[in-house]
Amino acid sequence: MENSANGNGSSRRARQRALAIGIVDGREEGEPLAELKELLLTAGVATVATATQQRPKPDPDRYFGRGRLAEVKEEIATTGANLVACDDELAPRQERNLEAALGVPVIDRTAVILDIFADHAHSAEGKLQVELAQLEYNMARMRGLWTHLERLGAGRMDGGIGTRGPGESQIETDRRLARNRISALRRRLRETEKNRGVMRARRESTSLPRVALAGYTNAGKSTLLNALTGAEVEVRDRLFHTLDPTTRTFELSGRDYLLTDTVGFIEKLPHQLVEAFKATLEETVLADLILHVVDASASEERRLADMQAVDSVLAEIGAGEQPRLLVFNKVDLLSEEERRETELDHPDAILISAREGEGLELLRERIEAAFEETLTEVELLIPYSQGGRLHELHEVAGDLERTEREDGVLVHAKVPSAELHRFSDLAVA
Repeated sequence: MENSANGNGSSRRARQRALAIGIVDGREEGEPLAELKELLLTAGVATVATATQQRPKPDPDRYFGRGRLAEVKEEIATTGANLVACDDELAPRQERNLEAALGVPVIDRTAVILDIFADHAHSAEGKLQVELAQLEYNMARMRGLWTHLERLGAGRMDGGIGTRGPGESQIETDRRLARNRISALRRRLRETEKNRGVMRARRESTSLPRVALAGYTNAGKSTLLNALTGAEVEVRDRLFHTLDPTTRTFELSGRDYLLTDTVGFIEKLPHQLVEAFKATLEETVLADLILHVVDASASEERRLADMQAVDSVLAEIGAGEQPRLLVFNKVDLLSEEERRETELDHPDAILISAREGEGLELLRERIEAAFEETLTEVELLIPYSQGGRLHELHEVAGDLERTEREDGVLVHAKVPSAELHRFSDLAVA
């Protein structure tokens, strides 16, 4: 898929017509390749047909069996497809064998997602992360680019000009260049990670409670960030629109909180992307509370699959045990009966519409309640000569009950347990 940002590039991509293929086990409910079709649409590719094969696992050489491949080739001719998109990540030999058998370019799910990420990356860090993931993905496929030279060399045992030597040299040159570029990207990302660490340390020094939004891509996390914080983060109805973490503050009962939105998750999120975006995803790992946002307007089967995908990625990045609240967004798109069913199926979930503002007050209350357990009630006497300490206390405790006395301000407050040591000298005996 081409990666042009201009109008001409978009029109070229729009002319790509894909036949989507995938392995099914017979237990799926709904359309088995629905997500792949949505990914292709986001990448600017039309899906003209789908083809599946029921088998326990893909064929190690051709993904599909020979008989099914012959049928797929006929479907390509019938539908006019000029591209085949596979719902799994293909081994290099599977990709080469499929292209040889079908006569059209073949891409896998990982290539589609990488293409979308490349198109949606705007920050310098995001572009570096995507390039690193693309290079690591393509490293294993480089050998296939030069098979014609290898075949030419194999036919001439004497190895003359233009045969074995030049082919091998080109392969090694490309691999060396790719390895060097990967090393350079990793160095630059480490520097970026240091800068992020500095900013994170500044936020941590304020001792503000940290809340992270996690969820399936396009569940409405950015809309929720805007609704809670009053930010103006761009929101669009497309997969993976948000790649770069966005952190904003919001206030509850006079206490400031930090809210961070990061990249959306998806089923079978490529390992290269999890690795490349690890620094970004760490914002989720370091949060005190995770809001797991779910698209309530999806079918129950889709919602459960989405939730499982998010749980898997959170576990992979080390955030599987973090405290979390389950938030069903887009309930304005549900009928009354569907709402009741959702409430019965997920009694612990908070039903909201970030776009309409519905349910946000309850969500705020649940966020406060989640942090209540981490607070300790204290009475402090702050001398008038230490007025700055009062401001410092307000930052971590929010609203304060205060009484003016001759010897200072008597304050009754709820302070995060981890911050009690900062005010121990002011405690009233």
